[in-house]
Amino acid sequence: MLKKREKERLITEINITPLTDVMLVLLVIFMVTTPFIIQGNIKINLPSAKAPSDEALEDNTIVAVTKDGKAFLNGAEMKDDAELSAAIKAVIEKTGNKRVIIEGDKESLHGDIVRVMGLARDAGADKLAISTIPESSGETKDKK
Repeated sequence: MLKKREKERLITEINITPLTDVMLVLLVIFMVTTPFIIQGNIKINLPSAKAPSDEALEDNTIVAVTKDGKAFLNGAEMKDDAELSAAIKAVIEKTGNKRVIIEGDKESLHGDIVRVMGLARDAGADKLAISTIPESSGETKDKK
């Protein structure tokens, strides 16, 4: 009679093996699909160059960046980053206008434009703008 009672004794442990299998499968599925979900939601709206701004450029500080990475401040060539930063700071202090317009050649490297933007920001510029030309004119600005 004791043997029958031992057989009828309830098992109080929960078997978690199937639960673990299901959780691992779900984890793998989420790990595989997450990069596709994140990449699909990135939308970039690039600025249009069809309508240029009509603002006067007299008091603005203009920094031109050529395709080979040379920088020009209001038409004068800058030898290095320290000279460019000091010159931007001097122009901002002289004019009181903290707006810097960056004219980048369409073949210049993105890193060169970002470097100049950082220098302008460190020199005290509050507003940074990128200069464009109308698409319909078909002309390009050449800085010498």
